[in-house]
Amino acid sequence: MAKKVGIREISERAGVSLSTVSHALNGTAPISDAVRQKVLGIASEMGYLAKRQARAAIATLSAIMVAVPENALPDSDVNLVSWTILSALTRDCEARGVKLVPFPMSRGIAPGALVAALRRAGADGLILLNDDRPALLAAVAASGVPAVLINGEDPSMLLDSVTPGNRFAAQKATRWLIEQGHRDILHLTWPARQTVRRRRDGYCDALTEAGFGAGRVHVVMAEGFDPKCGEAAIRAWLAENGGGLGPVTAIFCAADNLAFGAMRALGAAGFRVPGDISVMGFDGVALGGLHAPPLTTVSIPLEEFGAEALSLLQQRVLAGRLPRASRRVELGCEIVERASVARLEGA
Repeated sequence: MAKKVGIREISERAGVSLSTVSHALNGTAPISDAVRQKVLGIASEMGYLAKRQARAAIATLSAIMVAVPENALPDSDVNLVSWTILSALTRDCEARGVKLVPFPMSRGIAPGALVAALRRAGADGLILLNDDRPALLAAVAASGVPAVLINGEDPSMLLDSVTPGNRFAAQKATRWLIEQGHRDILHLTWPARQTVRRRRDGYCDALTEAGFGAGRVHVVMAEGFDPKCGEAAIRAWLAENGGGLGPVTAIFCAADNLAFGAMRALGAAGFRVPGDISVMGFDGVALGGLHAPPLTTVSIPLEEFGAEALSLLQQRVLAGRLPRASRRVELGCEIVERASVARLEGA
């Protein structure tokens, strides 16, 4: 049986008094940075900090409601982003002993109905997934219920939020394509929420940074984000170009789903990826690595969203009625290089 670790064990290993350990952990008295860092490091190594944080989460959060748009709930290849976030959130809640109460959000639901449901459920807080309608955010903020928005944009910062760094990640991706020698890069996107518009902004930022003029801004709008919409949009774009690619050598898609559809359309038209044209996605869903060819993409740390949201909720609950500025946590994204992008000669 593993030995229980407490402040006495930390005190003995650090060679300091019990009171010094207590002050270092709780910030209740001035001590030197060197001693504080030594105590915290040992407490972390011995697993004490993780257990203490878990106990704090259980004490402050017993039940939370997660509101999810109905179109994000079906378990399908199209909804891999939402399902990855929800699965990780479920695991995080189970690990912390927090009950998760699902609430499907129909498209026409009044914001007040969500707040009423939250109060009936007796939940300590609310997590909103994807739904960043201004009226909804305003109603939730006015209710005073601790809430966090995941994967959405709240320009007024009425609520705490966790989101990918969409604009910077898209800029990094486009810049990387330029470094591979691509000069005419088409951006395939769809009319969507501000999170997706930020990806288009990042694409334009990179072109401007490279000194490219308006003639090198190529944007194609699909009707939606699922693969069939991406396929239809590229098929129409090819037709408008007389069946050819024109000057475009790479397509940067605002979602992996669009990239899957784009590659289908290109293959059906006789074009090779990446032999004739490169394709890059955005999301990092698991299917990308299984595609033929495997999809180069921007990987979002989807499994970290839930833990960050729970941490923000916990801090909000602990603050109680004390004033606390809203936090926006943007998670960094990484480029996953696979076989769907070719480096052009001379790059």
